Amino acid sequence: MITIRQGRLSDADLIADFQIALALESEKLRLDRATVKKGVRAVFKDKCKGQYYIAQLDGEAAGVLLTIPEWSDWRNSTVIWIHSLYVKPDARGKGVFKKMFEFLKKKTKSSQQFFGLRLYVDKNNRSAQAVYKKIGMTKDHYLLYQWMK
Repeated sequence: MITIRQGRLSDADLIADFQIALALESEKLRLDRATVKKGVRAVFKDKCKGQYYIAQLDGEAAGVLLTIPEWSDWRNSTVIWIHSLYVKPDARGKGVFKKMFEFLKKKTKSSQQFFGLRLYVDKNNRSAQAVYKKIGMTKDHYLLYQWMK
């Protein structure tokens, strides 16, 4: 059975571990654990930064994601970005992300405050793209540009 719950400060080490695994797997980046732990804890200290959700498969943590609000003046509403999404390898293909997405979609549909859901994916991550397409997400016409220090 898959359940979704809000993350708690007591989940900070687990979330940090998942984020470190995500960066290594998806981008071959080795993150500094102390920095990631501070970053995760910062979300719990300041709700404006976002909200973590934990997926549990048979009572055990199987996935995590961070939602980040983005104000849209065009829509006079908030778009929720799905960020820092990670599902443990042994839990993949079992509907964990689908359940998380359905949870967020229901939350979005039932609220006047939220307009939609977005996420970004590495252009080479074909397996993740297939999952997103399968659950009904569509590619948008935007390209992501960035500048990083």
